[in-house]
Parts: sequence; C-alpha cells; structure tokens
Amino acid sequence: MKIVCKKYEKNPILTKKDVPYPCECVYNSGAVKFNDKYILLLRVLLLDGDSVFGLAESDDGYHFKVFPEPVARRAEEGPFKMYESKGIEDPRITKLGDTYYIFYSAYSNFGMRIGLMETKDFRKFERIALTTTTDYRNSVLFPEKIKGQYVRFERPNVHPWGIWISYSSDLVYWGNQKLLMTPYWRNIWEDHKVGAGAPPVKTKKGWLSIYHATTATMDGQIYRLGCALHDLEDPSRILGIASQFILSPDQIHEVTGYVHNVVFTCGAVPEPDGTVKIYYGGADTCMNVATARIDDLVELCLENKRPALG
Repeated sequence: MKIVCKKYEKNPILTKKDVPYPCECVYNSGAVKFNDKYILLLRVLLLDGDSVFGLAESDDGYHFKVFPEPVARRAEEGPFKMYESKGIEDPRITKLGDTYYIFYSAYSNFGMRIGLMETKDFRKFERIALTTTTDYRNSVLFPEKIKGQYVRFERPNVHPWGIWISYSSDLVYWGNQKLLMTPYWRNIWEDHKVGAGAPPVKTKKGWLSIYHATTATMDGQIYRLGCALHDLEDPSRILGIASQFILSPDQIHEVTGYVHNVVFTCGAVPEPDGTVKIYYGGADTCMNVATARIDDLVELCLENKRPALG
C-alpha cells in the first residue's frame, strides 16, 4: 500500500475554540483560492443544533482566521425556507468565470435536497435554486463546461449508495443521469457507501476525483477517502479507481468526536507546484488538511484499479 497523502503535523487546523461565536463543531468545509487567499466555507454546528456556514481566510493554507459571524444561515422566508428548516450543510465550491458556485445540502423533515448559491466576493451569497428532488446527499460541480454542458457528480440516497453523473444547460435543471460507481464488496473500506467529495481537479491524464467511502461495522460506519480518474472529454468514462484508500481516521481528533471514525472532504485546492491540499473534517468535529502530489494520486488510480460497479 502506497502512502500518497501526508497529514499536516499540526492538525487540526480549526476547532470550535477558533470560532469567535458559540458553536459545538466546525467541519466539512468547501475550499478554494480567492484573491491569493485560501478560503474555507465552514460547516458550523451552533449550540441550538442549527447548521450554518462560517468563513475563514488564510495566507498559507494552514493558519486560518474565522470571520466574527456566520455568512449564511438557513432561509427564513421564501421557497427555500421549508427545505432548509434543519440547516444547510457540506458546501462544495467551484469557480466558473468570475463567479463561485456552491452546491450545499438543504436539510429538513422532508429529507435532503441540493441547493445552489453563488458569490463573487465571499461577502454576499445569493441562492439560485434547489437543483434536485428529494432525497439527495451531495453534489460537486466541474470547474468547466464539457461539450457545452455543465457537469456534476451527485449522490441520491438510493441503494446502492453510489456516485452518479448528470448534465445541465443552466445549472438549475439537471438530466441525462447515469450511475458511475458503486460500493465494491471486495474492498472492505468502501463496501457500504461511496459519494462525491471535493470538486474534480483537471490533470493531463483526466479528471481527478477525491471521494468518500464507508464500511459498516458493529460500532457504526468508518469514513475514508479514495480517488478516481475520469476521461477529460467524457467524464462518465472512468479510467481508473484506486483500490486502496488515501486517507483514513487514525488520529485522536478523527477517531473521537461528534461522529467518530470520520475523515470527510468537501474541498481540495490544487497548487502550482503540482501538489493538492485536501481539506477534510475529522470526526464531524474539526477541520484538518493533508497534502499529496497530484501525479501520485493519478498514478494510484491507474496502477491497481477496482471495478466501477461492484
């Protein structure tokens, strides 16, 4: 087994003690570069159980300062109110042109729907649409159109819990859905669920996808991260899925917390030197970061592949 990801030795990079308003947890953050700064759009669990989005900035990608107030909360009026009554969760950020689009999970008594927000400055956030019916857990948007269409990975809450692809001409209405990847019974670390993680990273050999996967144990599910490579012109064609995981909960702040035994990513930032910073929540409690060489992840996908539909 190759070790391709290096966890930052000073993890966690953010805990509730770093948030300047009362909260229980900070985790599962979208990540992007904006104006030469690293931005984390944080999922923050408040003391009343509400899930909101906070914002943090950093010059180096490791040391973050959290803004004094949340930047987005559940809708209190209009068509989003009913479907965000239990909060907004797990933002994924994708830049297209000069706009940053954010897919997020809208949570209510009626299940999960995928909402879409946009921002140009990370100060003002505008809701665009609820882009799915119920029940969907997550979606990630590609950073460019492919053959004139927007493309996303998504995971409806249907068995088998797998990764699907769909297409849109306007970011609101999505169709031509296709199942791409399911849990694989032979790999015990991903035999229960797989789902989209960070938005795909474009490489010379294909679209690199970092996804999450689980196995079910007598003590609950264990969440790990894996990687897959998709064709540049047709991302529904999978070039390879690494058989091994790339990140696993093995530190105290990943094993013990609000939900134990979890590493979970919503964002990764590729760097000019060919590395990528993978931002991930630990035990649904804190934020962490790991680094890897993009080429190493790509090669891992191509060297020891597992079937896409298992």
